[in-house]
Amino acid sequence: MEPQHNTNHNQALWREIPWDSSDDCSLSMSGTTFLIVAYSTVMAVGLIGNFCLVFVITQHKEMHNVTNILIANLSFSDILMCIICLPVTIIYTLMDHWILGDALCKLTPFIQCISVTVSIFSLVLIAMERYQLIVHPTGWKPLVSQSYLAVAVTWIVACLISVPFLSYSVLTFPFQNLSIPIPVSEQLVCMEMWPTVQGRRAYTTSLLVFQYFLPLSLILICYLQIYLRLKRRKDMVERGRKNKGSARINAMLFSIVVAFALSWLPLNIFNTVFDWNHDVIPTCGHDIIFSFCHLMAMVSTCVNPIIYGFLNSNFQKQLKSTVLRCRCWGVTERYESIPLSTVSTEVTKGSILSNGSVGFNT
Repeated sequence: MEPQHNTNHNQALWREIPWDSSDDCSLSMSGTTFLIVAYSTVMAVGLIGNFCLVFVITQHKEMHNVTNILIANLSFSDILMCIICLPVTIIYTLMDHWILGDALCKLTPFIQCISVTVSIFSLVLIAMERYQLIVHPTGWKPLVSQSYLAVAVTWIVACLISVPFLSYSVLTFPFQNLSIPIPVSEQLVCMEMWPTVQGRRAYTTSLLVFQYFLPLSLILICYLQIYLRLKRRKDMVERGRKNKGSARINAMLFSIVVAFALSWLPLNIFNTVFDWNHDVIPTCGHDIIFSFCHLMAMVSTCVNPIIYGFLNSNFQKQLKSTVLRCRCWGVTERYESIPLSTVSTEVTKGSILSNGSVGFNT
């Protein structure tokens, strides 16, 4: 969840904000240029990278395993963010008023909340799957059909969580109901108009817990258990390349989680401070601080394809062979890969090959 701009908040909150009409809060030319270049770069990398990742996974049936399906789901939610939320936010920030209509006013925060929820839930499911395969290798193993069901449930839950944005995001004139000694602007803004400040705070605080702290805590517990289990197996006779491959895959997946947590941390802090003690944020400094925090959060859309894809030599080979095949050159490359969903570092061969699917190797 994020404020779309300094006006995209509950109108009741503006009664508490001191306003100095003499302040010039407009961005400098260099600041505007930086924002345009930075947002454009993030959007391009996020769109191209995630599209390539989803394309490669969907084009190769041998990659249709549980982890890859969840990775593709994570990438799809990032693509949605890049297509809708990034362009809208930069336009609103630079123009300082809303020109995109009532539908996008409601859909933009709604879709962003959905995307963030789907992303973090996907990371939780990946961590839980890795935990089950490595800590309990002889127990229940998730099936591909169950992963599709989990993806569907994730999107349904994310939509339900995000519904308040459809109800409370509205187009209005700023300060129209306030007794203040400055002219009322004739330009529309997109605001979250909650019935009460307390209701808004309760909702945003709940989002912070269920979209950030609680999922990351669960992920941390899963990967800590995985690390301890692998550490106890260090002296096993038949650990070899498969065990090393599993360790590399776990490190890669955990890196995605860490990058996601760090990129969203500034915006979560900003939202929390604004919701509970907005006076500490300077009136003119609000836009600059928000833009930096929001840009950091949007960098998370580039994390998945960079760490899981373009830093992965086997993904590069798969992408190259797919492109060549699409261009009818008929050139493919042979290479080894380790199943992401099936590597469990267990000495028994059956537990390693239980699903028989192929994923990326790092």
